Amino acid sequence: MKKIGFLSFGHWSESPYSKARSASDTLLQSIELAVAAEELGADGAYFRVHHFAQQLASPFPLLAAVGARTSRIEIGTGVIDMRYENPLYMAEDAGAADLIAGGRLQLGISRGSPEQVIDGWRYFGYAPAEGETEADMARKHAEVFLKVLEGEGFAEPNPRPMFPNPPGLLRLEPHSEGLRRRIWWGSSSNATARWAAGLGMHLMSSTLKDDENGKPFHVQQAEQIQAYREAWKEAGHEGEPRVSVSRSIMPIVNDTDRAYFGHERTSSDQVGFIDATTRAIFGRTYAAEPDVLVKELAGDEAIAAADTLLLTVPSQLGVDYNAHLLSSLLTHVAPALGWR
Repeated sequence: MKKIGFLSFGHWSESPYSKARSASDTLLQSIELAVAAEELGADGAYFRVHHFAQQLASPFPLLAAVGARTSRIEIGTGVIDMRYENPLYMAEDAGAADLIAGGRLQLGISRGSPEQVIDGWRYFGYAPAEGETEADMARKHAEVFLKVLEGEGFAEPNPRPMFPNPPGLLRLEPHSEGLRRRIWWGSSSNATARWAAGLGMHLMSSTLKDDENGKPFHVQQAEQIQAYREAWKEAGHEGEPRVSVSRSIMPIVNDTDRAYFGHERTSSDQVGFIDATTRAIFGRTYAAEPDVLVKELAGDEAIAAADTLLLTVPSQLGVDYNAHLLSSLLTHVAPALGWR
C-alpha cells in the first residue's frame, strides 16, 4: 500500500493553450485540484515553491486555503527553499496553516535548486556568513526552524507586557503540536539524505538527483533511500521514517492522453549539469497504456522502496484534465501494483 498524491509546480502562461494564464488562475486551480484529489481518494496535495518565476511561490496562504476546503488529504510542499526563509516567521506561518488544516501539513524543505536569478536569496535579505556556502545557510535556517517547532520557550518576556504572559520564556505562537514530526528534507544526494535522517526529518526525493555512480536513476534513488534508512536507525529515532519519490506518470486511456503524451513512450533517463559543478540525473517520464505502465513501474526500485508517491502534474492543462490523470492512475494502475 502506498500514499499517492500530486505535486504541482503551478506554472502559468499567457499562451492561448494554457488553462492557467495568471497567478490567480494557478492559485485558485491549485485549491480546486486538491479538492478534486480528495474526492477521488488520493492522499496528498503538494506544491513546489520557486521564486522570481511564473510559478507557485509563497506557500502558506495556499496551504491554509486548501486546508480550509478539505478534510482528509495531506497538504504539503515539495519543496520550500530554505535559503530564502526567515525560520521564525516561517514557523508562525506553518503553525497557523497546520492548525487551519487540523494537523495535516507535511512540509518539504530543502537547500534549494538553481533559480531564475543570481543569488536570489540576497534580495530577500539573506547571505551566508563568512566561510559558509549558501547550502550551509539553508541548512542552518532549517535547523533553527526545526528547533522552534518543538515549542519550547526561548524569548525573554517583557516585565511590563501589554497582555499577561505565561510563566517562563516565551515560544512562538501559534504553535501546532506535532508539526515538527511532519517535516521532510528534499535531498538530491546520499550525504544530505543521511544528514536529514540524523535530524529526524522524513525524506523527499524528486525526479532529479546527483549522479553519484552512473547507475540508472531509479537504482541510485533506491540506494539513497537505503542510506537514509540506515542513518535513521543509527541515529536512534523512534518509529519508521517516511519516504516519498516523485514521478511523471501519464496513463494513456483515451485520444486526448495520446495526443498530449504519446511522444513520451520512449522517454529515458537524462544526465546533465544543473550548475557549473553538479552533474545530475533526471528520471524518465512513464507514459503508456495502463497494462504497459504496470509492467514498467513494477521494475522501479525507488518506487518500491518508498511509502509515498507524488505524481508531477501538468498544471497548465487545467483542473479537469489533471483530475483525470489522477483518476486513471488510481483506477487503472495502482490496484494492479498493490498500491491500493
